[in-house]
Amino acid sequence: MLTFSDIYEAMRKEKYSENLQMLPKKFLVEASEYFSEKKAFLAKESDMFSDIAIKNKKKLDNAVSSFRDLLRIRKKKILNLAFVASQVGISKKDFENLMAFEKDLFEELVKSLERAEKNQNADMSGSVKDERRHRLVRFLEDVPEFLGVDGNDVGPFKSGEVANLESEIVEILSKDKKVELIDED
Repeated sequence: MLTFSDIYEAMRKEKYSENLQMLPKKFLVEASEYFSEKKAFLAKESDMFSDIAIKNKKKLDNAVSSFRDLLRIRKKKILNLAFVASQVGISKKDFENLMAFEKDLFEELVKSLERAEKNQNADMSGSVKDERRHRLVRFLEDVPEFLGVDGNDVGPFKSGEVANLESEIVEILSKDKKVELIDED
């Protein structure tokens, strides 16, 4: 079972270390259980001004603050790691210290950085590049709700409204003269 000391110590180690620190596999689950137990204990306390209740409330507040700091510090390190990885590659030991959701974040960041680098190079070379996945458009007429490329509902839109839509949808709406492109270069 995780304690306040464990959360604080994890945050302290992360804060004062340059590399991502290894966290226990069930760290997030145990932290969630710890917070739930403390909240349940406080909810049962009849005298919210008793010394025990005040101490537990303060301990819970400090634990939540330390936990948020820990995640914020880790995200900042992941941003730096993704930047370095997009430029020169990644150290295997840093990647092993990422939690599952952090690995997803890292991979998406690296993809975005590489895509931005590719777009920058295309712009610098003067080549025409129109591989944007989304386009900014203004609606010329009212458009009812419709299914997007991913199967989710999109809209409805009123005439004059501006939206950032997937290129495939913009192409169809442009052919039907329902939108005009705003982000033309």
